[in-house]
Parts: sequence; structure tokens; C-alpha cells
Amino acid sequence: MAEKREFTGTGRRKASVARVTLVPGSGKITINGRDVRDFMPYETNVMDLMQPLTITNNEKTFDITVKVNGGGFTGQTGAIRLGITRALLEYDKDNENNEDSYRKILKRAGFITRDSRVKERKKPGLKGARRAPQFSKR
Repeated sequence: MAEKREFTGTGRRKASVARVTLVPGSGKITINGRDVRDFMPYETNVMDLMQPLTITNNEKTFDITVKVNGGGFTGQTGAIRLGITRALLEYDKDNENNEDSYRKILKRAGFITRDSRVKERKKPGLKGARRAPQFSKR
């Protein structure tokens, strides 16, 4: 049986959706055809999406290709991080090293859970989702 060489994961956060592909390589990250440092304006966002790789010691193990759309930089970063986590879980399941699995490590760090918070819709008669117009006695 041929060994599987490509691992995928889908991540969502706020209005962003990221499709992540992990291929064994040197640690190069490409987002929408651009280098990660060109695509993300803030170093904290880059560090944030690298966390699953850092915690599992895989910074230089995989080349990562990401297609992401929707939302802003923070939402996209969260979506990419979840996608990377899911792809790592798929890789771990394929390799079956159960004594200290990635799932246990990633679960403890809180990366497996999808952050389900999304913007609440505006309601009729209100200025925002909850903000009521200013009350005037006269």
C-alpha cells in the first residue's frame, strides 16, 4: 500500500473559511499563492497560525498550502489554525503513534475546538444587534 503524502483540513472562524493542505517538505507556508509573511500584515497572526505546528514540533516537517476567503485577518488566522490542526490530526491518524498522540497535545492546548462566535445580526428598531436608540423624555 502506498503511503498517503497529502493531508487536508478545513477550518472556519467568524466569516472565514480556510482549506489547508499539508505535504511533507521544509516548512514553507503559502496562503492564496503568496508567502505567509507577505499575506499576513502582523507577526502575531503568523505566530498564532503556527501554534499547532510549534506545539507538535512540526515547523520544518510540512509545506503548507492554504486557500482562504472571507472575513478579516484575525478570522482568517483562526480558520487557518483550525485547518492546520485538523490536517495534523489526519496525519497522526495515518501514522498511528498512539503513545503520545497529537490529538492529546492539541486538545490540551485548545486548538481542536472550533470557535463558534460569529457577528450577531442587526435587529429592527435598534441601532445594532442590541444597542437601542437613546431614550428622550420629551
